[in-house]
Amino acid sequence: MEAVMAQTEQNQKLLLLDGNSLAFRAFFALHNSLDCFTNQEGLHTNALYTFSNMLDNLLESEQPTHMLVAFDAGKTTFRTKLFTEYKGTRSKTPAELSEQMPYFGELLDAYGIAHYQLADYEADDIIGTLAAEMAGQMPVVVVTGDRDLTQLTSENTTVKVTVKGVNDLEIYTPEHLQEKLGITPTQVIDLKGLMGDNSDNYPGVTKVGEKTALKLIGEYGSIEALYEHVDKMKKSKLKENLINDRDQAFLSKELATINVRAPLTISIADTKRKDPDQEALVKFYQQMNFKSKLAKLPQFKDAGEETTVESWPSIPCLELTQTNLATALSSTQASRSFVIDILGDNYHLETPIGFAFGTDEQWYYSDDLGLLAAPELKHWLEDPKQEKAVFDSKKTKVLLARLGVSIEGMTFDLLLASYLLDTNDNSNDLGILAQQYGYTQVQTDLEVYGKGVKRAAPTDYQVLGEHLCRKARAIFELRSQLVQQLKENDQDQLYDEIEAPLAMVLAQMELAGITVDSQRLKQMRVDFSQTLSDIETQIYEDAGHEFNINSTKQLGVVLFDELNLPVIKKNKTGYSTSVEVLEQLQNAHPIIQRILTYRQISKIQSTYINGLLKVIHPDHKVHTRYLQTLTQTGRLSSVDPNLQNIPVRLPEGRKIRQAFVPSHPDWEIFSSDYSQVELRVLAHVSGDENMQAAFKRGFDIHANTAMKIFGLDDPSQVTPDMRRQAKSTNFGIIYGISDYGLSKNIGITRKQAATFIAAYFEQYPDVKAYIDNIVATAEKQGYVETIMHRRRYLPDINSKNYNLRSFAERTAMNTPIQGSAADIIKVAMINMQDRLRQEGLQAKMLLQVHDELIFEAPVTEIPRLERIVPEVMDSAVSLDVPLIVESGHGKTWYDVKK
Repeated sequence: MEAVMAQTEQNQKLLLLDGNSLAFRAFFALHNSLDCFTNQEGLHTNALYTFSNMLDNLLESEQPTHMLVAFDAGKTTFRTKLFTEYKGTRSKTPAELSEQMPYFGELLDAYGIAHYQLADYEADDIIGTLAAEMAGQMPVVVVTGDRDLTQLTSENTTVKVTVKGVNDLEIYTPEHLQEKLGITPTQVIDLKGLMGDNSDNYPGVTKVGEKTALKLIGEYGSIEALYEHVDKMKKSKLKENLINDRDQAFLSKELATINVRAPLTISIADTKRKDPDQEALVKFYQQMNFKSKLAKLPQFKDAGEETTVESWPSIPCLELTQTNLATALSSTQASRSFVIDILGDNYHLETPIGFAFGTDEQWYYSDDLGLLAAPELKHWLEDPKQEKAVFDSKKTKVLLARLGVSIEGMTFDLLLASYLLDTNDNSNDLGILAQQYGYTQVQTDLEVYGKGVKRAAPTDYQVLGEHLCRKARAIFELRSQLVQQLKENDQDQLYDEIEAPLAMVLAQMELAGITVDSQRLKQMRVDFSQTLSDIETQIYEDAGHEFNINSTKQLGVVLFDELNLPVIKKNKTGYSTSVEVLEQLQNAHPIIQRILTYRQISKIQSTYINGLLKVIHPDHKVHTRYLQTLTQTGRLSSVDPNLQNIPVRLPEGRKIRQAFVPSHPDWEIFSSDYSQVELRVLAHVSGDENMQAAFKRGFDIHANTAMKIFGLDDPSQVTPDMRRQAKSTNFGIIYGISDYGLSKNIGITRKQAATFIAAYFEQYPDVKAYIDNIVATAEKQGYVETIMHRRRYLPDINSKNYNLRSFAERTAMNTPIQGSAADIIKVAMINMQDRLRQEGLQAKMLLQVHDELIFEAPVTEIPRLERIVPEVMDSAVSLDVPLIVESGHGKTWYDVKK
C-alpha cells in the first residue's frame, strides 16, 4: 500500500463507507468458503479478508484524501423511539460475523482510516451529515450496500451501491436515478414512504409496491402533494388504502429520511487519511493468517515471509533436454505433477507454449514440444500406473492427443476438485485458484502472459520456465489439501467416480468431433436470405415505406408514431421494441409477427449458419469444447461452437441439424433422450406418492397434472391447451415460479395461476413439503446438495435483501433437481463409453445436449444401439421411479426426430 500523497485543494475527495452494510456484504461474499477463512485461534475471518480487499480496491480507484467508515452504534436509535418495530424482523447476525466485528476497528486503524459511530444514530445519518457539510467544498463518494442512501446523491455526492459481492458497484447520480426510476434524490424518501421497507420493517401503504409508488410520485411529486389531492382520486381500493394508511405513509417517510444534521463529535479534519501503520498491518495480517495480504506489503518487520516475486524462495527448476530426460524421470516419488500451457482458451486450435513436470525434488520445463514424443517421456505420460497431478485433465488429454501422446494416470485434477468444493468462485487461472487456497508462491497467468491483444509468452525463456515450474509445484502442494476437503464434504466419490472419468469421456467426444456438411449450410444461407428478403418486402408494405428494420429508433417511429400502436414501454433512447414488448402487441397489427419472425431468422442466419461455417475444422468437423466447471448446477456447457442452444423449437432453427451428418457413407446418427428426467428426480427426492404412482403406471405426467388442476375424471378430457398449461405448472414449480410468473407464461390471470399452484400442491403434497424443507435446510447449512452430493453454496439464503434472498430460495429449490439430472446423464455417459468398448462397437458418442446423447454408428450397429443405449441410460442410477429413454436414428441429426 502506497503512502498517502499530499494533494492540492482541488484534488481533495471524501470517501464515506457504510461499515455495517459492507461488513455484511463482505461476510456473505465468502460465506461459502467460511471454513477456509479461520485463524490459528479458530476465529472466522472471511468478512475481514473481503473487507480489506475492498479497501485496497477503493483506495486505488478513488484516491481519497479524506475517508471515514461509519458504523451503527447499536439497535436503539431515534427511529426505534418513533416506531418500536423498526428493524424488528431482522434475523440475528450470524455468530461467525459477530465475532469478527470487533476487529474491523483494528483493521481500519492499521490502514490509517478513520471510523466512527454515534449513539442513537445510524451509520446512514453520520454519512448524510458529513456529505451535507462538504457540499461545495470537496466531492463526496459514498459506498454502501443500501439503496436508501441514494437519497444523498447530488452534484457534490455520488453514491455507489454494491450489486454483487463488494466490488461490483452501481453508480448513482441524480441523472442515474432519473434514468432508472424517473425520480429525484429527495423523492427516494417518498418512494420508501409509500412502499415501506421489508428489511427495515416499516409498513408504507398497504398493497403499494414500487411500480405503484413510482406512478404516484410521477403524478403528484411527493407524499404531501399526493395527500392534498387524494380526495379527488377516483374511487378504488388504492384510494381506500391511501386514506386508511395516511399516518403509516408519513411515519415511513420520516423513518426513511436520513438525518443530515446529526450531532457529530468529529470534523472533516478527523477524516484526513494517514499513512498506513506497517507494523500494525503486519501484526493484524499475521493474527488473521492473511498470508497473501502479507506477501503484498512493501516492507515490514518480523512478517515471517518475503514480499515480492523476485524474493520468493527459489525452487529447483531446470530446463529439460534430451540429455537429462532419463534423470528427470528417475525420481523415486510415486506421483508427479504435469502442466502444459496455451495462451488462449481453445485447446483444439492453440499450439502449446511449453510444459513442466516433476516433484519437489526437481522441476523440469521446456518449450520443445518434440520432447513429448521422446520414448522415455512418452512412456511415462502414457503409463496408467505412473500417477500425474494436473490442472485441467480434459484440456491436457486433448492437447497431448493432438501431439500424438495418449496421457493416462491423471489421478488428480486441481480444477475439477476446486470446482466441486466451490462452484460459486472457480477460476480457470491456476494462480488465482491457488491463492484462494492460501498458496501464494505462483503468479497468475494474467500477470505473466498479459491479456487481450497483448497476451504473449514471456520473451525471457527462463521466466516462462519458472512460471511453468511454479504452476506444477502449486498443483503438487495443494493436492493433499483439496483431496482431504473432498473427503470431509463427502464428495470424494463424486470426484473419483463421476467428474474425473467424465473428463476423459468428454475429451474423447471432443476429439472425435461431428461432421458438418458445409455445402448444405451454404444452401441454407441462400434460402434464408431469400426468406428474409420476402419478409422485408412485407414489412415495408405494412409500414408504407422502407426503413432499417434493425434500427430500434426507426422501428419505434414506424410502430408507435406512424402506425399508432399502443406504447408499452419507453427507455432513455426512445420507444422499446424488445421481444417482450412486441409479443404483447402481436394481435395489434400483422407487422408485429413479421418483425418477430424476421428477427428470429436473422439470428439463426448470423449465429448458427454463419457461425458454424467459421468453425469447421480441416477434417470437416466441428470440435466443440464442453465446459465442465462452469455451471453451478453441474450441467455441461458447450462452446466454440455452442451446440446445445440451436433453437430447435423453430422450424428454421431445426433445419440447422440437417447439416450434422455421420463421418462415413454407410453410417447414421443415433440419439437417445431422457424423458422428463427432472420431474422424475423431483418425484424421487420428494417421495410424493401420487407423483411416483403416475410415473410407475406410465401415465402422461402433464395430462395427469392437468386432470387434477381442472378437476377432470378421464385423460381423454384433457385438451392440448390444458396439457400445455399443466406442463408449465409442472416445470414452473421446480423453479419456484410465482402465480405472477405462471400467469405470464401461460396467458391466464394471476388469480387462476394461484389456483393452479394450489391445486398442484393439493395433488402433490409431498412436493410442497420438499420445497419447504430444502429451503429450511439451505438456510441452516448454507448450501444444498444433489443426490450425488454435488454442492451449491447459497451465500444470499439469509440475506436481508428480499430480492437476493428470494433468488437464493428459488435456487435452493431447483438446484438439487437440475443438478441431480446432470449427475444422472454424466453417469450414463461414463457407463455408455465403457459399454461401447466392451461390446467392441465402432459407434462413437459425439455430443451431449442437455438430457440427450448423440452417436454415429454403422447402419448395421443401429439395432444393437437401440437395445444397449436405453439399457445403459435407464440403469445409470436407481430412483424410486423408472427412468424412460426415447431413441431415434437417421441420415442426419435432423432426421433423428421427425
